[in-house]
Amino acid sequence: MTAKRIIVIGGTGFVGGHLVHRLAALGHRVSVLTRRPERHRDFRIGAKVQLLQGNPYDPAQLADVFAGHDCVVNLVGILNESGRNTFSRAHVDLPRSVVRGMRDASVSRLLHMSALNADVNETHGRYLKTKGEGENLVHQSPGVEVTSFRPSVIFGPGDSFLRRFASLLRALPGPVFPLACADARFAPVYVGDVVTAFVYALEHPATAGQRLDLCGPREYRLGELVEFTAALIGRRTRVLGLPDFAARLQGRIMGWLPGKPFTLDNYYSLKKDSVCGQSALVKMGVAPSSVEAMAPLYLGTNASRARYDEYRSRARRAS
Repeated sequence: MTAKRIIVIGGTGFVGGHLVHRLAALGHRVSVLTRRPERHRDFRIGAKVQLLQGNPYDPAQLADVFAGHDCVVNLVGILNESGRNTFSRAHVDLPRSVVRGMRDASVSRLLHMSALNADVNETHGRYLKTKGEGENLVHQSPGVEVTSFRPSVIFGPGDSFLRRFASLLRALPGPVFPLACADARFAPVYVGDVVTAFVYALEHPATAGQRLDLCGPREYRLGELVEFTAALIGRRTRVLGLPDFAARLQGRIMGWLPGKPFTLDNYYSLKKDSVCGQSALVKMGVAPSSVEAMAPLYLGTNASRARYDEYRSRARRAS
């Protein structure tokens, strides 16, 4: 297809890094909007990627940087609030600024990252509620041809999901891992497949107006994923699922710790299974990559992978 000029907001993050590299490799000219370009000098990929300084919450600035581009990609999302960086600001105010800036710059195509279970009618979880509000806002904006993406938890090199559990497991003093919402269900989707979905939507204008659920090929309980990660890094760990009252208490307490490793809002998100009826990847002709196939490529060592192979053999015999 004809090379396009694409501007990415949130392009220096986990998914953004993978997407920008893929778009550049395909010959597109990519601009990455960031408040502090000097922090991301290693992000430039030849002449195909340009770092632009700007405030994504200022529609006037956005109109200036959007001018001359064919497509805007918004990947911004936060899992926890901190100071002024609230769910409403990141998930609602920013998309509102984006669509205003697009109209002023006469750019119509938008690829927008939402989340599976995003729902404006969510009564407890602010993450899912504001994600739903932002998703509805962009789809209801006149003159904007938007495709939104609703992934389950995304894993892959540089993720904050399996790698976070790996770090916690390595720091664990004993063999028991107390886990909130251990029975929560996920269909983890590989970051490379998410990137493929964005590229597919870019190449297929008919996806405008669609909300695409993205899931991997298999469902897991959260406890299974933690045990899987433990085996992969060479730890023998038993997951101890916490009762619901203890999970809520853990969310309240750990939400006050530095880095907020688990919050009450995270608890509310985990109360909804993050699985698809049918993943849009299948309709795109993509065979989703599994956790078992991809995670060993970026977690653990050769010795720990041997322990993981033993774990897989035991799991197969038990199934």
